[in-house]
Amino acid sequence: MEISVYKIDGQDSGKKVVLDDSVFGIEPNNHAVYLDVKQYLANQRQGTHKTKERWEIAHSTKKLIRQKGSGGARHGSLKAGIYVGGGRIFGPQPRDYRFKLNRKLKQLARRSALTYKAQEQAITILEPFNMEVPKTKDFIAICRNLKVEGKKILMVLPDNINNIYLSSRNLDRVKVVTINELTTYDVLNAQSLILIEGVENILNEQLGTIQSA
Repeated sequence: MEISVYKIDGQDSGKKVVLDDSVFGIEPNNHAVYLDVKQYLANQRQGTHKTKERWEIAHSTKKLIRQKGSGGARHGSLKAGIYVGGGRIFGPQPRDYRFKLNRKLKQLARRSALTYKAQEQAITILEPFNMEVPKTKDFIAICRNLKVEGKKILMVLPDNINNIYLSSRNLDRVKVVTINELTTYDVLNAQSLILIEGVENILNEQLGTIQSA
């Protein structure tokens, strides 16, 4: 499919780029998307949750009541989980939530996410630009010109351009990433996907028919 390239002032540049149907026009695979998003969110977890077990509690070891004859259950320590201040029974322990996925499955998930954005007509191709100094006001003006102000925006750069990143850093609903940092989660989470001209060619090469064959 062909899509127009826009300038930062919101005007059509007259140029068009081709989005490969093998990347932006496939039959989306929802299960692959689910697994990739699940992996991304799992990888964000620190896994540092911890409760004390019985052996870690600092408490008296004096036997509470005699072993027999009380008419009740046997009790030997206030460290037991049934007492207030005792150890937590089967409580959470530090663990690593990360898990692996095959490279081709992750590519399929990313193609599916990009296809959804293409179907929603939520993809904008923007001419390459730079900013002399970091200025959030100028970045907001660009978003306003592209008629995406107020939306969740994901801007994808071919390389790291520090001034663009710094200009968007204070905006809650804007995220700027390089092509190597692009994830399925970020694509789906955005309401408007802005690709700097040239990024679509990299995506076509990385995720196209040659890679997925």
